[in-house]
Amino acid sequence: MLRRQFLASAAMAAVGRAPNIVFLLADDLGWGDLSCYNPQSKIKTPHLDRMAAQGLRFTDAHTPSSVCTPTRYGLLTGRYSWRTRLKSGVQDGFDPPLIEKGRMTVASMLKQRGYVTGCFGKWHLGMTWTRKDGTPMPFRASGGFRPGDDVDFSKPVTDGVNAAGFDEYFGISASLDMPPYCFLENDRPAKMPVTRMPKGMDLFLNQPEGVASEGFRLEDVMPEVTKRAVSFVSRNASKPFFLYVPFSSPHLPVVPNAAYAGKSGAGKYGDFVVEMDDCVGAILGALDKAGVAGNTLVCFSSDNGGLWHWWDFMERDDVQGGKMTPRGAYNKDYGHQSNAWMRGTKADAWEGGHRVPFLARWPGKIKAGGVSEAVVCLTDFMATCAEVVGQRLPADAGEDSFSLMPVFTGAKKEVRDHVVHHTLQGKFAIRMGEWKLIVERGSGGFSAPRTVDGEPVGQLYNLRTDRAETKNVYAENPQVVARLRVKLEAVQRNGGS
Repeated sequence: MLRRQFLASAAMAAVGRAPNIVFLLADDLGWGDLSCYNPQSKIKTPHLDRMAAQGLRFTDAHTPSSVCTPTRYGLLTGRYSWRTRLKSGVQDGFDPPLIEKGRMTVASMLKQRGYVTGCFGKWHLGMTWTRKDGTPMPFRASGGFRPGDDVDFSKPVTDGVNAAGFDEYFGISASLDMPPYCFLENDRPAKMPVTRMPKGMDLFLNQPEGVASEGFRLEDVMPEVTKRAVSFVSRNASKPFFLYVPFSSPHLPVVPNAAYAGKSGAGKYGDFVVEMDDCVGAILGALDKAGVAGNTLVCFSSDNGGLWHWWDFMERDDVQGGKMTPRGAYNKDYGHQSNAWMRGTKADAWEGGHRVPFLARWPGKIKAGGVSEAVVCLTDFMATCAEVVGQRLPADAGEDSFSLMPVFTGAKKEVRDHVVHHTLQGKFAIRMGEWKLIVERGSGGFSAPRTVDGEPVGQLYNLRTDRAETKNVYAENPQVVARLRVKLEAVQRNGGS
């Protein structure tokens, strides 16, 4: 039945209606978590495997940052977040908006083209909250996440998701481990926060104490967001729509619902990924049921690399014989490697920090079952959407975005000659062809850089011959280092890629 609906909706695309666009974004999902990427994965992801079989699977896709807030900014604006005030770290649940007033987003651009736009899930890009003294909540300068006791929740938020171009919003303001613990519907809490959530006591429930709505449960976020996204599809099937679903899984705290207990071979973390895959399946099913799957570009990715287990990967970063042993997010209890063969994890400049799964499906435009080795970045979504709808981007929009349409259609194998990486600590790296330069020692993430006698001041890896970044060839290739430094400095200086 679903196959007939899928083929019927493909036929509908021939009438020339503007295509729907859907972007599904996982939170802290590793390249090696999906079974369509990693045959050794202990997690089965049949819905994403189906999407890969029906579309294009990118093997060298990257996030613009190895942590969440800056990646989300880059995805929706086509611009690197380090060009903003956020030079390192992430925002908390009460920070002011990072997207500047007047800046074009994918949503605002598509809205101008007649699209209905909806966002359901984790925002994490800030909004203006009002304190009880009537002043706006300021940017968090440092320290832990704020509990929100000084916020006046009777006042609507401003400059939030709707201001970024979305007609509808339902979700949470930031990550599962950040107050406020409540659902937001457009510009206000769906239910007033009048109680508190206690601090979690272990890794799986590591959220800090903070304000919460009565009855709010972390486990309800994934199913409720998915239900809203499915409803959005069914209600808007007769018009072009843009649907952005930033999931809260599998970011800590790991809170799969009871129905998913034991569904993976990687413990609670794997079960949480299975739940996310089911949510993807529900949204893909909604497209099928509405008869619009054939006229819809669907993309799926993650906001950075995986994080599993942090206490294990911190022990694996050792110097042996002039080489660094591969460091990766590895679940030693289940033998599951979240980032597969990659060194590093979320927050890092190494590949495990920012190389992510990226799938694209669009019947009739993207050939089914394809695999692309093109180097792409999630900032490319802006220029891609602009080309899809025939929009010419102004000079002050999508400055770091390259359209992926030529790769989608097979007209080109590559659309960019470089990509800039950025870490939790605000450190830079650049990739050009087979070469990758990290301009300082260390990961740039959670671990402090190690200083070893005779070690170069930077890192250079040839990813064609050493994809796991085990041998630093910085000292042996001064001309390559110089060339990549010049390119990185030009991108930083010029205000665009």
